[in-house]
Amino acid sequence: MYSEDDLIPLSALQHILFCERQCALIHIEQMWNENLFTAEGRIMHERVDEVGRESRGNVRIEFAMPLRSLRLGLVGKADVVEFHRKSASQNAKSPEWVPFPVEYKRGKPKKDNCDRVQLCAQALCLEEMLDVEIPCGALFYGKTRRRKDVVFDNALRQETESAAIQLHKLIELRQTPPPVYTPKCKSCSFFHVCLPKTIEKRHSVKQYLSGAMRES
Repeated sequence: MYSEDDLIPLSALQHILFCERQCALIHIEQMWNENLFTAEGRIMHERVDEVGRESRGNVRIEFAMPLRSLRLGLVGKADVVEFHRKSASQNAKSPEWVPFPVEYKRGKPKKDNCDRVQLCAQALCLEEMLDVEIPCGALFYGKTRRRKDVVFDNALRQETESAAIQLHKLIELRQTPPPVYTPKCKSCSFFHVCLPKTIEKRHSVKQYLSGAMRES
């Protein structure tokens, strides 16, 4: 269990899954660079957060709902949490409301699991806060204007918990990893700050010279 002082923004899970160096630049060195993609994403989230609460028949909707997990050491908020009403069972005096988190993304579904992990982390926070079991949620993508349902199976839950552990280890280490250039670097808002091609080349030259001196 983590203390309140150890809590890390839930959104950092996406950063560390995308790139450990980017995550360190944001959460250790306290840097933030915005590009077109991050700006569009921020505006989409702000529009969602402007609405407070709605009710539609058997669904209650909470916007910008605060989240926290002392077990995972995460804190943040959910864009939308729908509470779906289930009929009361014989042993229950009142109907059961099952949370269904919905996360909004500006683009389209990604090849990796970073969006699914972030959504699963929201569900794990809600489970801890409300003492309920949440089987699934959804991701809404602005480019496709469609929802994509996500099942919180054991594999995704384990991946999410592992990412949270990896995140805390990185923050505790307080060291920014060196850059490693990959094609996804081009879409990163830190590309011109990180300079992955330039700095990686410097490290390569330094390693070559060090190796040559050891051999001589």
